[in-house]
Amino acid sequence: MTKTIDITTLRARHAHGAVVLDVREPAEYVGGHVPGAILAPMSRITASLGGVPKDQTVHVICQSGNRSRSMADLLTALGYDAVSVDGGTAGWIAAGLPIVQGPQA
Repeated sequence: MTKTIDITTLRARHAHGAVVLDVREPAEYVGGHVPGAILAPMSRITASLGGVPKDQTVHVICQSGNRSRSMADLLTALGYDAVSVDGGTAGWIAAGLPIVQGPQA
């Protein structure tokens, strides 16, 4: 069963340097993402995990929370402590939290 957290929990953890992994496609990421989020598109996630630490919780986010659930399950199977963010980037934005546009994390 996928571990999940809500936007409020992510906000608190993000303030303390949480690892956020955005599994949306590059065009979605460039359009707006959580500050510091690492891009690891679902379509090629295993090739994008090089810099993702296994000794910290990985907060997996997509647009709404659907893709992140399956990717959190995959990461857990690969030995990561992964949680899916319910509400996704859309929930982050709806909560009035800051986003970054462009390709940089």
